[in-house]
Amino acid sequence: MKTEKIKIFLVDDDALFLKSLEIDFLQHADFTIETFATGELCMKSLSHSPDVIILDYHLDGIVKNAMNGIEALDRIKKFNPDIPVVMLSSQYKVELHENCMQHQAFVYAIKDETTFMQLQKIISSIFPNKKNGKEIELVYGEDAIPFQLSIIRC
Repeated sequence: MKTEKIKIFLVDDDALFLKSLEIDFLQHADFTIETFATGELCMKSLSHSPDVIILDYHLDGIVKNAMNGIEALDRIKKFNPDIPVVMLSSQYKVELHENCMQHQAFVYAIKDETTFMQLQKIISSIFPNKKNGKEIELVYGEDAIPFQLSIIRC
């Protein structure tokens, strides 16, 4: 019996970071990935039923008046409150974490050199083995190194 892959939406206005994250997920884990440079583009594709959304806190780098990450989070939760949304930011600020908590993010994670490994662990916690018949298998490789998880659980 073939299981369906977990579908992840990646939303970030930093094209290089977005592509790097997409490549990491496609090379090291078995997921279906859709990428979006703006919250608006993500909103248009919510009918594709993502299992988890990884969303940049600030989405102001491409379109001047684009919605920010919190606005996108609110719209995602209005569309489907059960979709886990992982908020990403390069800022270590308590007020950002608190803002995420108020808006029902699953977790707030810091962008740094361990982002992909953090996200693998977060996704493993969301889907320990299976979710609705979907299985997750994370591939860490021989050269994987331990790291300190830089997340703040909302």
